[in-house]
Amino acid sequence: MLWMLCLPNAFLFLLLLPCFPAQNGGGNEQSTDVISAWEGDSVSITCPMNGSQNQVGMHLTAIRQNLNVIYFPKEKPPNINPDFVNRIKYSEEGENFRITLHRLQQSDSKVYVCSEIVKINDHHKDLYGKTTIVVVKARSSRALEQTPLYANPERGQSVNITCVLKSSPAEEEFYLLRIHVQPATVLSVANLSGSEVSPAFGNRLEYSREKNTIVITLHNLQEQDSDNYICAEGPKDSPLLSASGTMLLVKGVEQACEKSSWDMYALLIVVALLFCALVCCTLYCVDVKKYFQKEKANVVYEDMSYNSRRSTLVRTNTYSRGE
Repeated sequence: MLWMLCLPNAFLFLLLLPCFPAQNGGGNEQSTDVISAWEGDSVSITCPMNGSQNQVGMHLTAIRQNLNVIYFPKEKPPNINPDFVNRIKYSEEGENFRITLHRLQQSDSKVYVCSEIVKINDHHKDLYGKTTIVVVKARSSRALEQTPLYANPERGQSVNITCVLKSSPAEEEFYLLRIHVQPATVLSVANLSGSEVSPAFGNRLEYSREKNTIVITLHNLQEQDSDNYICAEGPKDSPLLSASGTMLLVKGVEQACEKSSWDMYALLIVVALLFCALVCCTLYCVDVKKYFQKEKANVVYEDMSYNSRRSTLVRTNTYSRGE
């Protein structure tokens, strides 16, 4: 009967399994990384090295401002931009360069690109690689306005995120970024001449604009869409301006766990009742069997004893009369 005692634990594990989020073994859907930090914090940017024999050097550049942050010439000390002196550290880790920016300022909110300089036919060529968007959040009057601060839709529903920009349409680049659970660029709009949507949302994203207000609608939300979404705009030759963000939590996860918990309780109750019924039935059958066995033995003993004594008495009386 020990297998019956193991059932509740097995059912408990199976029922709680859907409540734990599945780990995604795959990489990011986009090559662009998104890093969000508060003013005064530090961030690290990783630049892969290809190790080409034709490589002349590598550098990290802020592409919108055409600003060279740090340059690593081959077999020579690096050149660091004066704006980042005493605030930047670097190290070589295997096949990567790790660049850390300390004591962040709001002006460090930029789109950074790792690039490799190679020599081909006596000409230098830039091979652009990994892109990293750094958003430095600062409490200032220049921050963008974004609503709502929090949204808790059910799975399959839609949410509107409203962003109020500060620059004119001809000068801006606009982004909607997710910055915590799965950092990525959800939407990028370049001077309103073209836009790019993350494959994770595909046909589930729409946006519209009226003057300086952009409304972004996320449709058919799923549990994996839960994250902190932040609006950011890049006025020409200026750092990215960002908002406080919208914390989006899709209810599907909670509902699945709640339903699983109730199912678990119901199933455990049924298992417990069946177990008790089985035990009671077993004990009852054993007791009844023992009872009948004892009754049968007593009756046979008493009958045999009585018949023996009766036979003896009859014989004694017969002999006495004969004498």
